[in-house]
Amino acid sequence: MKIEELKETLSDVLPAADLDADFLFTELDSLGIATILVVLGKKYDILLGGEDVTPKNFKNLASIAKMVDEKMSLESKIRQHALQTPDKTAAICGEESISYSQLWDAIEAKAAQLEAEGLKERHAYVYRANQGIDFLITYCAVHYLKAVAVPLGHLETEENFQAIKKEVEGYDFPEGVTDTLYTTGTTGKSKGVMLSETCLRSCAENFIVDLHFHRDLLFIISGPLNHIASLFKIHPTLSAGGTLCILDGLKDMNAFFKVFDLPFEHFGTFLVPASIRLIMQFSYEKLCSLADKIDFIETGAAPITRADMEQLSRALPHSHLYNTYGGTEIGCVATYDFNDGKYMEGCIGRPLKNADVEITPEGTVVVSGLTIMSGYLGDEESTNKVIVDGKVYMSDLGYFDENGLIHLTGRAGDVINVGGYKVNPLDVENAAAAFPGIRDSICIAANHPVIGPVLKLLVVSDRPLDKHELAVHLKSKLEGYKVPTMYEAVESIHYTYNGKKDRKFYKESE
Repeated sequence: MKIEELKETLSDVLPAADLDADFLFTELDSLGIATILVVLGKKYDILLGGEDVTPKNFKNLASIAKMVDEKMSLESKIRQHALQTPDKTAAICGEESISYSQLWDAIEAKAAQLEAEGLKERHAYVYRANQGIDFLITYCAVHYLKAVAVPLGHLETEENFQAIKKEVEGYDFPEGVTDTLYTTGTTGKSKGVMLSETCLRSCAENFIVDLHFHRDLLFIISGPLNHIASLFKIHPTLSAGGTLCILDGLKDMNAFFKVFDLPFEHFGTFLVPASIRLIMQFSYEKLCSLADKIDFIETGAAPITRADMEQLSRALPHSHLYNTYGGTEIGCVATYDFNDGKYMEGCIGRPLKNADVEITPEGTVVVSGLTIMSGYLGDEESTNKVIVDGKVYMSDLGYFDENGLIHLTGRAGDVINVGGYKVNPLDVENAAAAFPGIRDSICIAANHPVIGPVLKLLVVSDRPLDKHELAVHLKSKLEGYKVPTMYEAVESIHYTYNGKKDRKFYKESE
């Protein structure tokens, strides 16, 4: 919290108080202290009471700000809901559910266990992220002890698990770091991204304010809980007093749709574009029948095509359909509701409340604000390459349009150079998506036996591939140099576990 913001808030209600006093506690009478508790509690939706009135907490504005920050943590919010709405369901996983009071009791018990096992403040706790309520309890218990949560994929090899555990044990984490998430390594060596409590709280506020998370919402998590797209939905959902429903992926489509039979009126979820397309292909009518229940669907991690935007909007005409932009290093920083009749491919809208986005003259996306990472664990050189003057320089390229909306045009490393022309593979894949029968595709670089480097399109299709017909279609949509020379029908496209096309796989296979 910014001291200036706090001072402005309190000056309005305590105009006679010397808020800059060396020891503010002695300057305030009981009415002044009560006023501060009520005003700050209402403004920040936190529970403040008599137990918080101590000389330490009210020493000065900085100590009051620290108290408020701690009250806004996920764990403090869960405790608050446990006191105010103890019987409300906090999380559901299959046939298992847990109320807020039960969740808080379980967090305290798990924290006591971890502390007895030797977990200390600012020390790392490495564990596998199973898709269940146990993960939620452990994650919050680690934070409760002010330790650092390091969740890894549940299928992480024992060799990698032990290597990461060795890397983080004994590491001197910067003050305030509460999570370390390991990237997938699709753009290089996997790195440990250190995230602060401020980052987590600011991202949660972004979702609550701009994507409208609220206490009556049931949010469905179907992605891996060690990845930001799913992990960062825990914070806004439970901070707002809503309910989480945790699924083990979308392997069982019936399990996904069964969630909507639960006694809730408001639902939201995050789905990568590949999952959205899968649902629309096999369960479109069922999706349409839920139009009055779904508050919003958020997508991200990979581009969504205009054709998919249009079809999803027809199914859910009254829902918010958010295309968000974010990453492990930056949190969630921008969003565009594409259910606006424009369906702009690559548009990510405007920056969210706690983030700033700039575009350099060269087209590089630069992010700053409260949501960015603290740095890469044990890798100062890589940190300094990415974070310059407090700003994160991304690999993504983009621009602002005349209305101030941000548009992404691709990633610097994905551009394919063919015959002196630079081709963004997304342009080719988006054009191919509009061709009848094509379910998925990826444009890659290939070597033609006669003419050398060319574009090749790998296609997943519902019908036999007519290469000539597809080429003619692409020629009508694209500049000539963007039309692939080679085509191949494949059973599936390789994706990373978090829903991005695995371009690194195809580069290594060339």
